[in-house]
Parts: sequence; structure tokens; C-alpha cells
Amino acid sequence: QVELVESGGGLVQAGGSLRLSCAGSGRTFNDAALGWFRQAPGKEREFVAGIERSGGTYYSDSVKGRFTISRDKTKKTVSLQMNSLKPDDTAVYFCAKTPRIAYFASREYLSDQKSYAAWGQGTQVTVYS
Repeated sequence: QVELVESGGGLVQAGGSLRLSCAGSGRTFNDAALGWFRQAPGKEREFVAGIERSGGTYYSDSVKGRFTISRDKTKKTVSLQMNSLKPDDTAVYFCAKTPRIAYFASREYLSDQKSYAAWGQGTQVTVYS
């Protein structure tokens, strides 16, 4: 059974930074791709960033250049460094894990919520102006 636990959310002024972390467990964690999604009030959950087993990364256009996803296979964690935050970034952020997959994955695969088999409980990020 895989568990994902996010941490690091909070309240931050526009222009500031936050770092989200997601701790995973289970034998397949390092054999999977990982992703971050977010859901703002009244909106559908959307893709933010994804990282392949190889370390290759993909980002949504709205966060590209401001957010950085990374993973630590030794610690079984995935992180999201968020800089230059905007009020539009306010949302609950979720980390997610795919089933065991190949070393490389396409952007289309990583940005699709249906690709993911395990989800964290979410952490709130609120950006005020």
C-alpha cells in the first residue's frame, strides 16, 4: 500500500516562495512517475508539474519558469519549489504517483490525472496580494 503525505503549504504574500514536499512509501515509489496537481475553489483539479523516473520534468504553462519539481529516490520524496507566487496560485496542492512505468513518460501521460494510481490528501497554499 502506497501512502503519500504532503507538507509545506501555508499562507504567503504575492511574490514570495513556498516549498511543498511529499513523502512516499512502498516498494514501487522509485519505479513510478510523480506529479503535482492543484484545485482552486470552484475549479477542477489541474496539472502543475510531473517528473519521470529518469528525472525529466514537465510543467503547465501557468507555472513554467516559476515552479521546480524534483525527486529524491533515496528519501522517497517529491518536492515542488514555488517561486514568484501569485494569488492565482491559491489552491489545494496534491502529489500523485503513477503505477510502475517505463523510464521515460510523455507530457501527455504525466499531465493526465487518470495516469495516477495514488494521491496524497492535499495541502493548502494561499497567496495574498
